Amino acid sequence: QVQLVESGGGVVQPGGSLRLSCAASGSLFIRYAMGWYRQAPGKQRELVARATTGFSTYYADSVKGRFTISRDNAKNTIYLQMNSLKPEDTAVYYCNANPPSTFFTWGQGTQVTVSS
Repeated sequence: QVQLVESGGGVVQPGGSLRLSCAASGSLFIRYAMGWYRQAPGKQRELVARATTGFSTYYADSVKGRFTISRDNAKNTIYLQMNSLKPEDTAVYYCNANPPSTFFTWGQGTQVTVSS
């Protein structure tokens, strides 16, 4: 079972930036496309960005041009660089395989709050 630990969240003003990290245990990480998800209060969890094993990327329309996903297979880590943050980006951010896999345990997530 792969454990996932997200970090890097915080409180930022609109227009600000944050960089999230997700560290995965074990060697399965490099075999899976990985994604960043977020869940805002009262809403379903949604996929924000995805990075395949071949480093191809996908972004939800709501974050395209502002967020950048990357992965470092040597460190079993994926990142999410978030720029030009908006209040509607406020959510708990999680990582997991994409699509989510039972081999990966959801972490606690990291809270991102965008507020003036």
